[in-house]
This record gives sequence, C-alpha cells and structure tokens, in this order.
Amino acid sequence: MRVLLVIYDNDSFIHWFPHGMAYIASALKNAGHKVTIYNQDKFHYPETHLTQYLNSHEFDVVGVGVIAGYHQYRKLLEISEAVNLADRKPFYVLGGHGPSPEPEYFLKKTNADVVVLGEGEITIVELLDALQDKKDLHSVDGIAFLDNNKLVVTKERAPIKEIDTIPLPAWDLFPMDYYSLIREPHIRNKEKCFPVISGRGCPFNCNFCYRMDKGIRIRSSQSVIEEIQILKKDYNISYIAFMDELFMSSPVRTIKLCEDFINAKLNIKWSCNGRLNYATPEVLKVMKKAGCVFIGYGIECMDDEILKVMNKNLTVEQITKGIEATLSIGISPGFNIIFGNIGENEKTLQASVDFLLKYDDHSQLRTIRPVTPYPGSPLYYYAKEKGLLKDVEEFYEKRHINSDLLSINFTSLTDEEFYKHLFEANKKLLKNYSECKLDEHIEAFRKLYLERDVNFRGLRQT
Repeated sequence: MRVLLVIYDNDSFIHWFPHGMAYIASALKNAGHKVTIYNQDKFHYPETHLTQYLNSHEFDVVGVGVIAGYHQYRKLLEISEAVNLADRKPFYVLGGHGPSPEPEYFLKKTNADVVVLGEGEITIVELLDALQDKKDLHSVDGIAFLDNNKLVVTKERAPIKEIDTIPLPAWDLFPMDYYSLIREPHIRNKEKCFPVISGRGCPFNCNFCYRMDKGIRIRSSQSVIEEIQILKKDYNISYIAFMDELFMSSPVRTIKLCEDFINAKLNIKWSCNGRLNYATPEVLKVMKKAGCVFIGYGIECMDDEILKVMNKNLTVEQITKGIEATLSIGISPGFNIIFGNIGENEKTLQASVDFLLKYDDHSQLRTIRPVTPYPGSPLYYYAKEKGLLKDVEEFYEKRHINSDLLSINFTSLTDEEFYKHLFEANKKLLKNYSECKLDEHIEAFRKLYLERDVNFRGLRQT
C-alpha cells in the first residue's frame, strides 16, 4: 500500500528526529509498503499544502503521530482538517502518546479512522494487512476505532519483548543533514548530532508521567553499537543524544554498556537521561571514559515529602550527592525541575531555585515549568477524581493552552500567587544564567586582547 507519514511542524528552527515515525516507516518498508515522508517540520508547510499534496498524489493511508502537548494537539486538529479536505481522503491513522490514552475523543475530534494504541511497529503492519485483505478491524490487536459512532478497543497488544528484533529507523527516507544540526551541551559547531534509543520504557512510575507501557526493555550492547557505527559511517555523526526515557536504568547495565562502547572504540561524545540514585563515582567514571559529556536528571523538586507524592523514589540527599558526583567527575548535569505538584508551595519552589543557583554549571539554560497532568498519567486521573478536571475535552480545549501556564493548580496557592512566585523564581534563574554568559564573553575578550589568544573565533552562539 502507498503510505504517507506526516511529520508535523512544532515551530522549532531545527526539529528533533521523529524517532517513532522512523521506526514505523521501517516496519512498513520491510513489510513491502511504499512509504513517503511529508516533512512539514523542515519546510514549515502550511496545512493547505498538505491538502494540495494529497490531491496531487495517490495514497492509501496517511498517518500522524503526536505526543500530548498543547501545540501538538492544535497542530493535529489543523492537520486532520487538511486530510479531511482532500478530494481522495486516504485511510487516516493516528498514533503516539497523545491519542492513545483517550482514543474516542481523538477519533471524534479528528475524524480519523483508527488510533494505534501504544507501540506501533507490529500493529501498523497488521492493520495494513487487514485493510489490504479487507478483513474486519476487530481482528487487529492494539487499535481503537468507531463502529456506528461507538468506541471499539481491540485486545491489548503486548509490548515487543525482544526489541533488538525491531528494524533500525528508516533513515534513508528522512533529511538526515537537517536533523543532525540539532545542538546538545558541549557539542562543537562542526560536529553533527543524532539521537539513538538504547531502551524503551522506565522501571519507575512518577505521578506526572503519561507513559503507558509498564517496565523497561533494553537493547543489547551489540545492537546499540552497530547503530552508532552506521550513523558514524553513513552520516558522519560524532555526537549521540540518547533519547531513552532512562538510559541509566541500573548501575550494572550502565557500566556494561559503557565498557562495551570503550572496547568498540566508538570515540563519540554523548548525552543521556540519568538517575541520581545511580550517579555514583564508579558509574560516572566509566560513563565519562566512554564519552559522556552531559546527563539530564529528573530532579523535579527539592523536598522529600513532595518527592514521595511524586513517587520519584528519590531523596534530597541522593539528588545532592548525585549532582556533586557528576560535577566532580567532569560531566555536566541537566536539572529538570517542575513546580505545582500536590502539596507544593513557595517554599518548595525556593528550595529548587536555591539548588539550581548553587550547582548549575550553565551548560544549558534551565527554567522551572508548571507540572501538567497529561492524559494517561496518575496525576490526570487524580485531577478527575478530585473534581479538578471534568474530562479530556476540558483539558485540551480549556486547560492545557500552554505548557508554561497552569492547567490544574494542585497547590494551596491561588493562581495569581502561583504565577507570581514562578515569575520571581525564573527571573533569578535567567539573570544568573545571563550574568554567567556575560562573564564568559568578557573573559574571552580579555584573553583575546590582553593575552593575544589566537584561538578566538568570535562570540558564536551556534
């Protein structure tokens, strides 16, 4: 079948590589389907262009995958309208964490034919087989659709156990030179960066996380190394951004993978998402030796009681020790902090600000955003249970209008107080970052003029 996969524009100058769709494209290609990628992201096409494109080309299926962001939701509605206006509307499939927790709402809102629930590589192939053979959609596991305007959810599809068997992303269908321009901490201007996923899922269950699949599945070192070697050879990639939800899933796994990187002589820089209770000198030392330059940590809050509410399985002491160990080993830490979970107040926010001001090495700009109870997360169902949120329609149409604004206020503060404290907190962080960068620029000029530094290359931002 002829399939068009739409990569939506999220208003970025350089977009992240759409890993999910690239895996779907690979699965479809291997099953013998003809796959075309529509790069609205790179070219910033208006939705009218998509309608024209569909009218001038023949496709049997069009697919879109989105996460549960406010911009992504509104973009999906615009893309759906463009698809529905096509003279020969293809069979329309949605996927991703956005529609998966609330498929009925998304089916009715977009006029899509099917929602693929969760992991899609096997499901999409079976769905197209059913369409080709004119089989009943009830025979396909892991999907949702409307039958006489009533929701049908088929048997849940189990996650793929052996993820080494999943074909590598279909890089050949995508503009790799464009995606490799993404910048990460400590990357040099001449270096090309690209994301890799070394595992799927996470063994933890934070109350604000909307991940649907339980547990974690990790790839073998050999599989990950082979992928990186291909990216180096075919696309001149020298910096890998590991996009796992949790790369540091255990000390044993992290050390083993890093030792295998070293033995394979990959000679790359890389960044990843980490876990502070695993950030020990032993683990960090081998990570640095293997090329790690940056670890993004989910800190979220610097208060033990709130961390318990979040179900973070972390303590303030573990966070502090982990950050200090990371800095001492020479790796930059990323400080991911949110505000507004159940029971938070201005004191918990101030503790987070104080921590950032003390330990941030300014390898990237960090601000604090409000927590959002995305559909599928425990916090979303808590909000509904407590009467703070009516339903998914209220969430998307009235509450979640911007990720930097409150969708639900779980604190004892009024909305006005909440915003006032968050403004003051971020003002301090922005000033601190700006002053640090100003000092760096002044020092660069001092060395240039007073020490005749011949390595000066201008105050380049990228």
